[in-house]
Amino acid sequence: MFLRNTLYMEYIDRYLEPKIVSHLFKGKAIILYGPRQCGKSTLMKHLIKKQGLDPVILTGDDDMDAALFETVTMSRWDQILGNKKTVFIDEGKSIKNLGKSVKLLINARPEIQVLITGSSSFSIANETQEPLTYEYHLFPMAYGELSAHFGCTEELKALETRLVFGSYPGIVAKPEQMEEHLTLVADSYLYRDLLQYDGIRKPQVLEQLLKALAYQCGNEISVAELSSLLTVSRTLVESYLTILQQAFIIFPLPSYSTNQRNELKKGNKYFFWDNGIRNAIIKDFTPLPSRKDIGALWQNYLVAERVKANVYAENHTESYFWRTLDQMKVDYLEKQKDIVSVFEFKWNPKKQAKITKAFTNRYPDASVMLVDPNTYDSFLNLDNPEGDQS
Repeated sequence: MFLRNTLYMEYIDRYLEPKIVSHLFKGKAIILYGPRQCGKSTLMKHLIKKQGLDPVILTGDDDMDAALFETVTMSRWDQILGNKKTVFIDEGKSIKNLGKSVKLLINARPEIQVLITGSSSFSIANETQEPLTYEYHLFPMAYGELSAHFGCTEELKALETRLVFGSYPGIVAKPEQMEEHLTLVADSYLYRDLLQYDGIRKPQVLEQLLKALAYQCGNEISVAELSSLLTVSRTLVESYLTILQQAFIIFPLPSYSTNQRNELKKGNKYFFWDNGIRNAIIKDFTPLPSRKDIGALWQNYLVAERVKANVYAENHTESYFWRTLDQMKVDYLEKQKDIVSVFEFKWNPKKQAKITKAFTNRYPDASVMLVDPNTYDSFLNLDNPEGDQS
């Protein structure tokens, strides 16, 4: 398995930085969402230093900082800010009344720039709705970010590492501590954050659900199946699935159908935003040549990286899988306006692969691509990843 020979310590440019910079001091708060340890604070601090900002820095993980927002008044804001023009609130989701406080500040003093990070997608957003915010989602390191920094050849060599250990910044920074770092992220940060959600009543069920999704990664699995497997209600499963999506741990890939005969019209596959987190949940860091789940790891990596790339490039692409009731299937499908593209994933490029005629006969205008280790770089390197976001 490939490991970098030198300890990486320098900053890696993130796709979101120029987008965030373009919206500084426009009379809105900027909120950066993403899972714990994905680089939100590092990105914001790098941006602050590079832009020469001089902010008040607060963190939701500090009880004294959080207590400042117990009273929501402009006089309290004046005390906090002094003569500063920027305030950076790290992990703001832990702060009560933050949304109301930020709304009050922006309405009264739109010249102040508020920067917020949060590891869930709803706690802040529910209170600070548009048009008062610019919102961005940061994921673990994207293939394009890593290949731009290290060079395409070096990142291609790291493929086996990415499939087993993922691409969280801590993994890239200290490859000699990959297993320990992922275990810490999964056990301490991930579960700690999840257990703070009001909807979590049965933490052991949540852990079992995560493991079930990890073992079924890339396979269709229904709420009814999960409910039966965990012996809990469908309502509880649906609630926990929603929380896992809002915490940026998993995302669904729905089935594609135009109501043609025999097409699967409803169904979901669930993927993890990062392969390393998936493997940490099932505590399996076995080297790639000895694994039996290489197909699932390959599919999860490709789908997650492609979706990340589309989000950053603002392609407004809809992502699906496709299957018929008699098990004819396509691994991955994208629709952009009226253009349909399909992709078949193969880890072993020596094995013959093709898109099933059951699909191409129905959708003859769809573009087709086979993705294997020899071609995946072109699949993941999308054009214009730094497109403007309004």
